[in-house]
Amino acid sequence: MKAILLAAGRGTRISRMIEDVPKSTLPIAGVPLIRRTAQMLLDYGFELVVCVGYQANKIYKALEGLPVQYYTNPFYDVTNSIASLWFARNELQGDAVVLNADVYFSKDILNLVLNDKREVSMAIDKTRTEIGDYFFSTTDNGCIEKYGKELPLTSRSCEYVGLAKIESSFMPIFTERLEELVESHKHSLWWENVLYSFADTKEQNIYTVDVKGEFWAEIDYFDDYERILKHIEKEEKVRILKRIKREEEVRV
Repeated sequence: MKAILLAAGRGTRISRMIEDVPKSTLPIAGVPLIRRTAQMLLDYGFELVVCVGYQANKIYKALEGLPVQYYTNPFYDVTNSIASLWFARNELQGDAVVLNADVYFSKDILNLVLNDKREVSMAIDKTRTEIGDYFFSTTDNGCIEKYGKELPLTSRSCEYVGLAKIESSFMPIFTERLEELVESHKHSLWWENVLYSFADTKEQNIYTVDVKGEFWAEIDYFDDYERILKHIEKEEKVRILKRIKREEEVRV
Protein backbone atom coordinates (compact mmCIF):
# COMPACT_ATOMS: atom_id res chain seq x y z
CA MET A 1 0.00 0.00 0.00
CA LYS A 2 1.16 3.51 -0.78
CA ALA A 3 0.70 6.66 1.27
CA ILE A 4 0.60 9.93 -0.63
CA LEU A 5 1.25 13.00 1.48
CA LEU A 6 0.25 16.32 -0.06
CA ALA A 7 2.61 19.05 1.12
CA ALA A 8 2.83 21.50 -1.79
CA GLY A 9 0.54 24.30 -0.62
CA ARG A 10 1.55 27.50 1.11
CA GLY A 11 -1.21 27.73 3.70
CA THR A 12 -2.09 31.38 3.32
CA ARG A 13 -4.32 31.56 6.41
CA ILE A 14 -1.45 30.79 8.78
CA SER A 15 1.47 32.12 6.72
CA ARG A 16 1.49 35.58 8.32
CA MET A 17 2.14 33.92 11.70
CA ILE A 18 4.91 31.54 10.64
CA GLU A 19 6.51 33.51 7.77
CA ASP A 20 8.27 31.21 5.26
CA VAL A 21 7.89 27.94 7.18
CA PRO A 22 5.63 25.29 5.60
CA LYS A 23 2.99 24.54 8.20
CA SER A 24 3.56 20.80 7.84
CA THR A 25 7.10 21.31 9.18
CA LEU A 26 6.02 22.98 12.43
CA PRO A 27 7.57 21.09 15.38
CA ILE A 28 5.48 18.68 17.44
CA ALA A 29 7.41 17.68 20.57
CA GLY A 30 10.59 18.68 18.73
CA VAL A 31 9.79 16.72 15.55
CA PRO A 32 8.38 18.29 12.36
CA LEU A 33 4.74 17.29 11.95
CA ILE A 34 5.34 15.86 8.47
CA ARG A 35 8.24 13.74 9.75
CA ARG A 36 6.08 12.41 12.59
CA THR A 37 3.40 11.43 10.07
CA ALA A 38 5.90 10.00 7.59
CA GLN A 39 7.57 7.86 10.26
CA MET A 40 4.18 6.54 11.40
CA LEU A 41 3.30 5.55 7.83
CA LEU A 42 6.69 3.95 7.22
CA ASP A 43 6.35 1.97 10.47
CA TYR A 44 3.11 0.56 9.04
CA GLY A 45 4.98 -0.58 5.94
CA PHE A 46 3.68 2.01 3.50
CA GLU A 47 5.62 3.11 0.44
CA LEU A 48 5.77 6.86 1.02
CA VAL A 49 5.14 9.46 -1.68
CA VAL A 50 5.31 13.19 -0.92
CA CYS A 51 4.10 15.98 -3.21
CA VAL A 52 6.01 19.23 -2.68
CA GLY A 53 5.94 22.77 -4.03
CA TYR A 54 6.13 25.71 -1.62
CA GLN A 55 9.46 25.80 0.24
CA ALA A 56 10.24 22.27 -0.97
CA ASN A 57 13.77 22.37 0.44
CA LYS A 58 12.36 22.69 3.96
CA ILE A 59 10.20 19.63 3.39
CA TYR A 60 13.26 17.72 2.15
CA LYS A 61 15.15 18.76 5.27
CA ALA A 62 12.29 17.74 7.56
CA LEU A 63 12.22 14.26 5.95
CA GLU A 64 15.97 13.86 5.56
CA GLY A 65 17.12 10.24 5.76
CA LEU A 66 13.67 8.71 5.21
CA PRO A 67 12.85 6.60 2.13
CA VAL A 68 10.55 8.99 0.26
CA GLN A 69 9.59 9.35 -3.41
CA TYR A 70 9.07 13.04 -4.22
CA TYR A 71 6.94 14.72 -6.87
CA THR A 72 6.93 18.48 -7.43
CA ASN A 73 4.02 20.73 -8.31
CA PRO A 74 5.80 23.75 -9.85
CA PHE A 75 2.48 25.58 -10.11
CA TYR A 76 1.59 25.30 -6.42
CA ASP A 77 0.95 29.06 -6.17
CA VAL A 78 -1.81 29.02 -8.83
CA THR A 79 -3.25 25.52 -8.39
CA ASN A 80 -4.69 23.44 -5.58
CA SER A 81 -4.05 19.93 -4.30
CA ILE A 82 -5.72 18.24 -7.28
CA ALA A 83 -2.77 19.41 -9.39
CA SER A 84 -0.26 18.14 -6.82
CA LEU A 85 -1.84 14.69 -6.89
CA TRP A 86 -1.91 14.78 -10.70
CA PHE A 87 1.88 15.17 -10.79
CA ALA A 88 2.10 11.96 -8.71
CA ARG A 89 -0.55 10.14 -10.78
CA ASN A 90 1.84 7.34 -11.78
CA GLU A 91 1.86 6.27 -8.12
CA LEU A 92 -1.91 5.75 -8.12
CA GLN A 93 -1.78 1.99 -8.46
CA GLY A 94 -2.99 -0.58 -5.97
CA ASP A 95 -4.32 0.41 -2.55
CA ALA A 96 -3.45 3.88 -1.25
CA VAL A 97 -4.13 6.37 1.47
CA VAL A 98 -4.07 10.01 0.46
CA LEU A 99 -3.72 12.64 3.13
CA ASN A 100 -2.98 16.28 3.71
CA ALA A 101 0.41 16.80 5.34
CA ASP A 102 -0.82 19.49 7.74
CA VAL A 103 -3.02 17.07 9.71
CA TYR A 104 -2.06 15.71 13.13
CA PHE A 105 -3.67 12.35 13.82
CA SER A 106 -3.06 9.25 15.90
CA LYS A 107 -2.36 5.61 15.05
CA ASP A 108 -5.86 4.81 16.29
CA ILE A 109 -7.34 7.04 13.58
CA LEU A 110 -5.13 5.47 10.93
CA ASN A 111 -6.21 2.00 12.10
CA LEU A 112 -9.89 2.93 11.83
CA VAL A 113 -9.39 4.02 8.22
CA LEU A 114 -7.26 1.02 7.25
CA ASN A 115 -9.66 -1.46 8.84
CA ASP A 116 -12.61 -0.11 6.88
CA LYS A 117 -13.40 -2.70 4.18
CA ARG A 118 -15.14 -0.48 1.64
CA GLU A 119 -13.59 0.65 -1.65
CA VAL A 120 -13.41 4.30 -0.64
CA SER A 121 -13.64 5.80 2.82
CA MET A 122 -12.92 9.28 4.12
CA ALA A 123 -12.12 9.94 7.78
CA ILE A 124 -14.66 12.16 9.52
CA ASP A 125 -15.44 13.43 13.01
CA LYS A 126 -19.12 13.31 14.00
CA THR A 127 -18.45 15.31 17.16
CA ARG A 128 -17.51 18.42 15.17
CA THR A 129 -20.31 20.12 13.27
CA GLU A 130 -20.50 23.65 14.68
CA ILE A 131 -16.86 24.77 14.47
CA GLY A 132 -14.50 23.48 11.81
CA ASP A 133 -13.17 23.92 8.31
CA TYR A 134 -14.93 21.51 5.94
CA PHE A 135 -18.16 19.65 6.55
CA PHE A 136 -20.14 16.75 5.12
CA SER A 137 -23.80 15.88 5.06
CA THR A 138 -24.11 12.09 5.02
CA THR A 139 -26.79 9.44 4.54
CA ASP A 140 -27.80 7.03 7.29
CA ASN A 141 -25.17 4.56 6.06
CA GLY A 142 -22.43 7.20 6.02
CA CYS A 143 -22.28 8.13 2.33
CA ILE A 144 -21.45 11.70 1.38
CA GLU A 145 -24.41 13.67 0.05
CA LYS A 146 -23.30 17.28 0.40
CA TYR A 147 -20.03 18.95 1.31
CA GLY A 148 -18.43 22.33 1.77
CA LYS A 149 -16.94 24.99 4.00
CA GLU A 150 -20.20 26.91 4.06
CA LEU A 151 -22.54 23.93 4.43
CA PRO A 152 -25.53 25.10 6.52
CA LEU A 153 -25.32 24.05 10.16
CA THR A 154 -28.60 22.13 9.91
CA SER A 155 -27.16 20.00 7.09
CA ARG A 156 -23.86 19.10 8.74
CA SER A 157 -23.25 15.53 9.86
CA CYS A 158 -19.51 15.76 10.53
CA GLU A 159 -16.21 17.47 9.76
CA TYR A 160 -13.72 16.00 7.30
CA VAL A 161 -10.41 14.99 8.90
CA GLY A 162 -8.12 15.19 5.85
CA LEU A 163 -7.38 11.50 5.28
CA ALA A 164 -8.89 8.97 2.88
CA LYS A 165 -8.34 5.40 1.71
CA ILE A 166 -8.81 4.25 -1.87
CA GLU A 167 -8.62 0.55 -2.70
CA SER A 168 -7.15 -0.91 -5.88
CA SER A 169 -10.56 -1.87 -7.29
CA PHE A 170 -11.59 1.81 -7.37
CA MET A 171 -8.22 3.28 -8.33
CA PRO A 172 -8.57 3.05 -12.17
CA ILE A 173 -11.79 5.09 -12.29
CA PHE A 174 -10.45 7.47 -9.65
CA THR A 175 -7.36 8.11 -11.76
CA GLU A 176 -9.44 8.52 -14.90
CA ARG A 177 -11.64 11.12 -13.19
CA LEU A 178 -8.56 12.92 -11.85
CA GLU A 179 -7.22 13.18 -15.41
CA GLU A 180 -10.58 14.42 -16.70
CA LEU A 181 -10.83 17.20 -14.13
CA VAL A 182 -7.28 18.41 -14.67
CA GLU A 183 -7.62 18.27 -18.46
CA SER A 184 -10.75 20.42 -18.15
CA HIS A 185 -8.65 23.02 -16.28
CA LYS A 186 -10.19 22.45 -12.85
CA HIS A 187 -6.81 23.25 -11.29
CA SER A 188 -8.29 25.15 -8.36
CA LEU A 189 -10.03 22.11 -6.89
CA TRP A 190 -8.85 20.07 -3.93
CA TRP A 191 -7.86 16.48 -4.61
CA GLU A 192 -10.93 15.36 -2.65
CA ASN A 193 -13.14 16.87 -5.35
CA VAL A 194 -12.31 13.83 -7.45
CA LEU A 195 -14.18 11.73 -4.88
CA TYR A 196 -16.95 14.30 -4.45
CA SER A 197 -17.64 14.17 -8.18
CA PHE A 198 -18.75 10.55 -7.84
CA ALA A 199 -21.08 11.48 -4.98
CA ASP A 200 -22.52 14.34 -7.06
CA THR A 201 -23.49 12.03 -9.91
CA LYS A 202 -24.34 9.09 -7.62
CA GLU A 203 -22.04 6.90 -9.73
CA GLN A 204 -20.28 5.59 -6.66
CA ASN A 205 -20.90 5.65 -2.93
CA ILE A 206 -18.21 7.63 -1.14
CA TYR A 207 -18.26 6.33 2.42
CA THR A 208 -17.06 7.88 5.64
CA VAL A 209 -15.46 6.38 8.72
CA ASP A 210 -15.84 8.14 12.08
CA VAL A 211 -12.71 8.71 14.18
CA LYS A 212 -14.79 8.08 17.31
CA GLY A 213 -13.66 11.05 19.35
CA GLU A 214 -9.92 10.53 18.84
CA PHE A 215 -7.90 13.75 18.88
CA TRP A 216 -6.87 15.23 15.54
CA ALA A 217 -6.23 18.70 14.13
CA GLU A 218 -5.62 20.22 10.72
CA ILE A 219 -3.37 23.26 10.93
CA ASP A 220 -5.24 26.02 9.13
CA TYR A 221 -4.72 28.70 11.77
CA PHE A 222 -2.18 29.18 14.53
CA ASP A 223 -4.89 28.28 17.05
CA ASP A 224 -4.96 24.79 15.53
CA TYR A 225 -1.23 24.42 16.10
CA GLU A 226 -1.57 25.59 19.71
CA ARG A 227 -4.36 23.05 20.22
CA ILE A 228 -1.99 20.26 19.14
CA LEU A 229 0.73 21.49 21.50
CA LYS A 230 -1.72 21.56 24.42
CA HIS A 231 -2.84 18.03 23.58
CA ILE A 232 0.76 16.81 23.50
CA GLU A 233 1.45 18.49 26.84
CA LYS A 234 -1.62 16.85 28.37
CA GLU A 235 -0.63 13.43 27.02
CA GLU A 236 2.86 13.82 28.47
CA LYS A 237 1.45 14.65 31.92
CA VAL A 238 -0.76 11.55 31.75
CA ARG A 239 2.26 9.39 30.83
CA ILE A 240 4.27 10.80 33.72
CA LEU A 241 1.45 10.16 36.20
CA LYS A 242 1.04 6.59 34.95
CA ARG A 243 4.78 5.96 35.29
CA ILE A 244 4.81 7.35 38.82
CA LYS A 245 1.85 5.15 39.72
CA ARG A 246 3.58 2.04 38.36
CA GLU A 247 6.75 2.86 40.27
CA GLU A 248 4.76 3.31 43.48
CA GLU A 249 3.00 -0.02 42.96
CA VAL A 250 6.37 -1.76 42.48
CA ARG A 251 7.70 -0.25 45.71
CA VAL A 252 4.61 -1.43 47.61
